[in-house]
Amino acid sequence: MSEDESDRYRAPALDKGLDILELLAAVDGGLTQAEIAKRLDRSPNEFYRMLDRLVRRGYVTRIDGDRFSLTLKLFGLAQLHAPVRRLVSFAVPLMRELAESSRQANQLVVFDRGNAVVIAQQEAPGYWGISIRVGSRISLFDTGSGHVLLAFRSARERERMVAENGNGLESRMTPDFLARLELIRSRGYEMMPSAQTAGVINLSSPVLGADTMAIAALTVPYITLINTPVAPDISTTIQLLGETTRRLSEMAGAGLTDERT
Repeated sequence: MSEDESDRYRAPALDKGLDILELLAAVDGGLTQAEIAKRLDRSPNEFYRMLDRLVRRGYVTRIDGDRFSLTLKLFGLAQLHAPVRRLVSFAVPLMRELAESSRQANQLVVFDRGNAVVIAQQEAPGYWGISIRVGSRISLFDTGSGHVLLAFRSARERERMVAENGNGLESRMTPDFLARLELIRSRGYEMMPSAQTAGVINLSSPVLGADTMAIAALTVPYITLINTPVAPDISTTIQLLGETTRRLSEMAGAGLTDERT
């Protein structure tokens, strides 16, 4: 569609509301009406009615009197999305079993609009462990989950996934990185030091659809538990992870909706 054709269907009020939601989603602590207007390069008066409607509909709330912040309504709507809800409903019992058997936390990740997104998290059964918030958007290039989601897709799909990020990441699809993806695909999992936390080894395995392409990645942020001698070592944890994703892949092949976008 040409630029002229896309302009024909513009909805300025809707665009304004979406601009506000996207801006508030990217900040902590909320923003005042004047700060919103400044960041969006508009007059504060342009946003008065829109903010009032967003507050009344429950998408935005007032904090500290004159600041606006997102509520959890959008998050709740996302959880109602049928394919995600079905995938999580199948996965959670298996994720719980994996956490108990491995003594490690784990998280389920899917691809969405240029990033990997955490859609379920299972805490470790002990009193501490590594976890990540549900809804977090993480890198395709710097995480085990991202590597697995890319490795178990076709070359054309990989290009589309990276292009959707919109941050010029195509240059990171180097021969060395592509070779890494092929290694992951051949051995069936990724094992890499965390790029975010020292001492953590990310173990990631794909949940495969009927077409053998990844619909999700299940990741264990493995930490050595020196005070839990019965905890499985990393090799055993890889086996437990692989068995869990195999079972979940069988469910997916039997009719679980493919969540690829």
